[in-house]
Amino acid sequence: MNDSILQSIKERALHQVSESNDSSTIEKIRVSFLGKKGELTSILRSMKDLPKEERPAFGQKVNMLRETIESALSEKSKTLHKIEQSARLRFEKIDVTEPAAAVPFGSMHPISLVQEELEEIFISLGFNVADGPEIELDHYNFELLNIPKDHPARDMQDSFYFNPNVLLRTHTSPVQARHMTSHKPPIRIVCPGRVYRCDEVDATHSPVFHQMEGLVVDKGIKMSDLKGTLDVFAKKLYGPETKTRFRPSYFPFTEPSAEVDLTCSMCHGKGCRVCKGTGWIEVLGCGMVNPNVLTMCGIDPNEYSGFAFGLGLDRIACIKYGVSDLRLLYENDTRFLSQF
Repeated sequence: MNDSILQSIKERALHQVSESNDSSTIEKIRVSFLGKKGELTSILRSMKDLPKEERPAFGQKVNMLRETIESALSEKSKTLHKIEQSARLRFEKIDVTEPAAAVPFGSMHPISLVQEELEEIFISLGFNVADGPEIELDHYNFELLNIPKDHPARDMQDSFYFNPNVLLRTHTSPVQARHMTSHKPPIRIVCPGRVYRCDEVDATHSPVFHQMEGLVVDKGIKMSDLKGTLDVFAKKLYGPETKTRFRPSYFPFTEPSAEVDLTCSMCHGKGCRVCKGTGWIEVLGCGMVNPNVLTMCGIDPNEYSGFAFGLGLDRIACIKYGVSDLRLLYENDTRFLSQF
């Protein structure tokens, strides 16, 4: 073993390094000469065959050669890294002035669209939008609305109770009760929101649905004011040819009470499948605020009177958009929702 072997290794290693043109080749050269099975490593292992007096000097030469090769590899690696990085940046560059790819967005839910439209209508009529808790006290959900303890609406099969005094609100009327107990007349509000009842899920029923209720309390409020308000609302929602029809009904918190039908928006009163040939569609319930409700809420019924109404936003949405199955509004099927 002599210096000529080391010189040969040096020349071959440096030549291969200078000729290399990518990082993977540099790594192969490093393994070939300096790896566990590389040429220099093999020479170091064979030093045991040299005389003892020659080993230190020869070992020093081998280590110097290792440093030379490592230095050449390092310098070449840095140079190749810069070249490869520049090429990658040229290949991967992004022109920020180009129009971006269109990102798909969802659309407003039909119930949200209807709620916003109704809010705009009633705000234009001088109403304010009020809100209240969905977890409600029995006191506001029933008692202040003149619903006695033995009323069917208190049946456990109809309402979701947490305990005898706390439940998920069954309508948005408690918002009206809270407002009357904390505000003095004149009052003119609408109350949209989710409500909950123990209903089986089918094409026309859901345990979670949406309502919007309205309340007006002031001096001299009459049934004719209620009818006029609902007439304007119907015409703004479905068009100027829309008519309203009042039918006597019963609600504990209004007296007198009525159900309100509108001319069918599909056939304009001629009769079709949607209105079952009658030309009318039932839309909401309403009436004059029961004097007992005013009294319990701290308002003098001898000085003030009022009217209230309530409608289902889900039903309005189904009528407006021709949706035949209520469940479509809650299944979050993007094929359905993207139409809006």
